[in-house]
Amino acid sequence: MLLRVVCYTSLAIRCHSSVSLFGKFKRSGPVNGSYLALDIGTEVVKALVFEVDEETGEGVVIGSGRAAQPLGAMHAGAVGDIAAVVQVCERAIFEASERAGVRPTQVVLGMAGELVKGMTTTVSYERLKPEQKIDAAELKNIVHKVQWRALERVKQQLVRETGQQGIDVRLITGSVVDVRIDGYRVTQPVGFQGKDVALSIFNAYAPLVHIGALESIAEQLDLDLLSVTAEPYAVATSVGVGEQLEFSAIFIDVGGGTTDVAVVRGGVIEGTKMFGIGGRAFTRRVSQALDLPFEEAEETKIKYSENMLPSSSAERVRREVDGDLSVWREGVALALEEFSKTEPLPSRVLLCGGGSKLPGMKEVLMDPDFVERLPFSRPPNIHFMSPQDVVLMSDSTGLLVGQEDVTPLGLASQAIREVLLPSDEFSSVVRRAVRLLQTA
Repeated sequence: MLLRVVCYTSLAIRCHSSVSLFGKFKRSGPVNGSYLALDIGTEVVKALVFEVDEETGEGVVIGSGRAAQPLGAMHAGAVGDIAAVVQVCERAIFEASERAGVRPTQVVLGMAGELVKGMTTTVSYERLKPEQKIDAAELKNIVHKVQWRALERVKQQLVRETGQQGIDVRLITGSVVDVRIDGYRVTQPVGFQGKDVALSIFNAYAPLVHIGALESIAEQLDLDLLSVTAEPYAVATSVGVGEQLEFSAIFIDVGGGTTDVAVVRGGVIEGTKMFGIGGRAFTRRVSQALDLPFEEAEETKIKYSENMLPSSSAERVRREVDGDLSVWREGVALALEEFSKTEPLPSRVLLCGGGSKLPGMKEVLMDPDFVERLPFSRPPNIHFMSPQDVVLMSDSTGLLVGQEDVTPLGLASQAIREVLLPSDEFSSVVRRAVRLLQTA
């Protein structure tokens, strides 16, 4: 078997707890199909309780909750204080569970942070006996080779970036995003015949210290951890890109501590990149410029975003944040340069996350200096995502209305597709390979 490897690599990367709030709720578990999606952000924890219809494969949100993080609990998307985060998660989960009338015991968690790495690795190989049908054993062999090779590349990247040797990195997300046999795209290759097979697998990795923190949080919340997912991957796949062969877009999720960027071409996610500028950076600017406490500066920024400040105050805030918007745009440009070395960038740009509500964010991405710097296929066409864009999910609460709700909905949608619903033989092979690397 002859292998030709092409790697699309993009840098994406216990204490006491409060008294439990869950006493009044009956544990539900998977029997009646309720689950929890938990988006642990730098500024806010968002919790969704959702049910899954096994016949339609669709999820329905029946409860949602939010709770603000204290300063110091999170740093650039990564957990800084486990005990503090546990307490905030309890409040968000309690609110969601109270609205839903049920407290799930199984949770899917999102992970962000500058040291979370996402890449798509494509392996092409020539089969010596093309007349034989492809079976699970053949696919298992190639999937394992792809993922071990990708893991080594990520470790090398972390050494180059951090200067530290021996960082323990673990796989958090692994998914086949494209399969082609003799040039034809197939969704499930088992049983096909052919000579040339190309397999593309998206893998996301994170340092063990970050994964361990999330596992500790789930344990202290008395929750069974179903999966940990790289948030930019969940957002990028939340619109059903795998079923849209011509779909190409740039996804930009602006959170409190980080901005996550993902690029999709032809229905295939090529990779993710994250950098440490989010909504909190703009709040700090307002706090310093106006000499306000951080909490008051955050309220001022939100009022500015909602056009609720007097014109004189709004103009002053605008002058202050414009400089940071230029710095943020530079981070986006650097992230996208990783994806523009081989072919033009998609012109469709989709923004989401609570930080994307800041006025001027769309405009700086349309600035001629930014557009001319990068090789876009056409001038960028920028839109804000909404909860209605997320496939397989609907909201019965009526509370999920803004772009900040896209990420937790994306986590739930991704869990339905790749964890909760029955899988075919090919998907089972990939899942087993992922579990092997996660426990290696």
